[in-house]
Amino acid sequence: MSPAPSLPPSPARPAGAALPALLALLVLAAGCAPVVPAKPPPPPTLAELMQRPGERALVEGIRHYDEGQYVQAETQLRKALAAGLADARDRASAHKLLAFITCTSDRLADCAAEFTAARAADPHFQLSRSESGHPVWGPVYRRTLAPGP
Repeated sequence: MSPAPSLPPSPARPAGAALPALLALLVLAAGCAPVVPAKPPPPPTLAELMQRPGERALVEGIRHYDEGQYVQAETQLRKALAAGLADARDRASAHKLLAFITCTSDRLADCAAEFTAARAADPHFQLSRSESGHPVWGPVYRRTLAPGP
């Protein structure tokens, strides 16, 4: 018996052209597959946050502020900022409370600097309507919003 004669490649598809075409098709199909983003890690628990020096000092600073102990609040808030707060909103909150403290102790330049630092930490930072209407720090806050000379 004689071997079957081999046929020459068809002129429409040269020999070996099927493999690269198939690979190109597979690459295109893979690009169309939906990309499932990785699930973000869960936020830290309160216990985990309290292990961080900056966050712990922030909580203490807020507590002192709420209790009217402004000297202790200022100390703790500055300690929180120096230790490093992970979240920009936390940094802005610390600067906001420092602005309130410095404004009410007639340190208006420091107050303005704290409002500017709050906005630098979090570009979305703004006071609530009642906060911005405060007779002492409201005008200072509004001046920091005005464009420079």
